[in-house]
Amino acid sequence: MASEKIAKIYDALSFTAVFCETLQNPLLRAFSSYCEQSQESAVAKKRAYAALAAEIYKGGGSLTKLVEKLVFEDENVYVKSVARGKKADALLQKSVTRELAVFSDLASLTTADFAQDLGTDVAMMPQFSSFNANLGASYKKRLRSIGKYGYGIFSSNGMFRLSDDMQIEPIVSADKIGMDRFIGYAEERARVVENTRAFVEGRPAANTLLCGDAGTGKSSTVKAVANAFFDEGVRLIELRKDQLSYLPYVMGKIEGNPLKFILFIDDLSFNQNDDDFSMLKAALEGSASAKAENAVIYATSNRRHIVKESFGERDGDDVHRNDTLQETLSLSERFGLTVWFSKPNKQLYLDIVRQLAKRRGVALDEKELELRAEAFALKKGNRSARCAEQFIESLL
Repeated sequence: MASEKIAKIYDALSFTAVFCETLQNPLLRAFSSYCEQSQESAVAKKRAYAALAAEIYKGGGSLTKLVEKLVFEDENVYVKSVARGKKADALLQKSVTRELAVFSDLASLTTADFAQDLGTDVAMMPQFSSFNANLGASYKKRLRSIGKYGYGIFSSNGMFRLSDDMQIEPIVSADKIGMDRFIGYAEERARVVENTRAFVEGRPAANTLLCGDAGTGKSSTVKAVANAFFDEGVRLIELRKDQLSYLPYVMGKIEGNPLKFILFIDDLSFNQNDDDFSMLKAALEGSASAKAENAVIYATSNRRHIVKESFGERDGDDVHRNDTLQETLSLSERFGLTVWFSKPNKQLYLDIVRQLAKRRGVALDEKELELRAEAFALKKGNRSARCAEQFIESLL
């Protein structure tokens, strides 16, 4: 068994009730495995320590920060109660205080503590960083601003997706784009920012459709806005069009959460008979089964009316053809805010090219740069912000 200091922490963790889910994390499992090794089996104990160090390395190399992250992300009965504005039972609060003190002791362990326990030289061991932690104080601080920090996986990640097995999971390589990356379309983006600001401040906010030509920065605008408002409690959940039938499920998962959620549907378009059409329509109209007070829908589309329509469908044999036509074309009207991103004219396109070239350190005569940029756009078939980026990339 482990030395007295480490064994005391291990023993105290056995009584974890509020934060019990954290004990199933690989880090805590590795710590338990280490503590359960016999002192007589030196090799097995060293291997168990190496496995523990490996888990710390996977989490960034700091035991303190990793334990803190696990505590902050835990979805327990106490944090859910606080998030709903309910006063927790006194005995529950007492357990929370005790458990956080134990996790603080765990988070403050050093490589030297394990070296002493193993009876070996620190220099021979895989080392990790740590520092004295007071998780009780930092946890209470986060709870005071739970509307900004949230809890569970939403506490430390900004963008999520719905997996095929119906799990809301963090996007590991989420786009970190900031608002300062854009050139042009300032007025269009300002409308999206203002709507999001209203959403954050609890004022009426609209479901928003960003539509227009391809490559004009519609999707990037949504992601940049989500990043800009992360510290104010905004999170983004991306759904594919074929997942729209799960909107009520997602709404149910986030309902009651103190954070604000942008449900993002990229490149939205429908065929006339799509089953998902009615589900989105219900959500936009505020149906009780497909609406959460802490969520807005932001969608992008290259089509103003979203629904793909053929001349044959216009001339179809529906008895009430005009009613059907209006139904399909009016989906976009159910978005409270529509922002149009049109392809840039020559002046804006070249301005984007010039600023990108300066930003990326492209040393080329301005006239030559513009001539080649126009030739590149001609070859691509259109001017767009994306085309300008691709041109600069081609030069690099």
